Amino acid sequence: MQRINYEKKSVSFSKNVKRWRQDELAALLEVTRVDKHEKYLGLPTEISYSKTEVFGFLTERVRKRTQGWRAKTLSAAGKEIMIKAVTQSIPTYVMSCFELPKHLCLEMHSLMAKFWWGDKLNVKKIHWLAWEKLCVPKSEGGLGFRNTVHFNQALLAKQGWRILQNPDSLIDRMYKAKYFPNCGFMEAKGRGKSSSYAWKSIMHGRELLRKGIRLQIGNGSQAYVWTDPWLPIAHSFRPISVPMEGLEDLTTRKRV
Repeated sequence: MQRINYEKKSVSFSKNVKRWRQDELAALLEVTRVDKHEKYLGLPTEISYSKTEVFGFLTERVRKRTQGWRAKTLSAAGKEIMIKAVTQSIPTYVMSCFELPKHLCLEMHSLMAKFWWGDKLNVKKIHWLAWEKLCVPKSEGGLGFRNTVHFNQALLAKQGWRILQNPDSLIDRMYKAKYFPNCGFMEAKGRGKSSSYAWKSIMHGRELLRKGIRLQIGNGSQAYVWTDPWLPIAHSFRPISVPMEGLEDLTTRKRV
């Protein structure tokens, strides 16, 4: 039988709840009242202030890892494995939920590049290639390292894809009720000041979805020939020709 450990539990309230009411509810629940929870399941719970301060712990983890390895003598293959298997996996969980500031991603790139090109902490080594070129696949002459900025957007696009594929899921129903009650996910407008940072991050991922998503034709009644992406043509997925006059709203549905 599982029981709640009240010594490890705490509760925080909205600023709209008066302090005496907060203390009263905390006493009723037999838990400690706190101003805010710093993290929950490894993720920050409040992102209304500096993004650098919120996500700075990721760069610190990368810095500690790379500095600790510099004392060891590692081959190029060993460094590659360490970067790909350990260092680049540190921010993955957070990046699947939030868009990281670009300068933090570039700072992590810098730390990994310093580890790759140099062994000693206080000795600067020449970086013979930019990190972006090292992120190119091996088949194209690179080393296949991840570009953190692009990988972050890809993970967020995956969250958007889940919303598209699972319209009955709890997260989709919650976001739909708040941000797009009268339209679909791809038509939602949700990067305003009142939007949560998690939703803004998913919107950032949706920008990538727009570049590669295309409609799968069923009966064709809702797919517009000229404006919707439905053709197996690279990049645009739309007809190249100009819409014919009088047929601007033509759908792909077969005429009987």
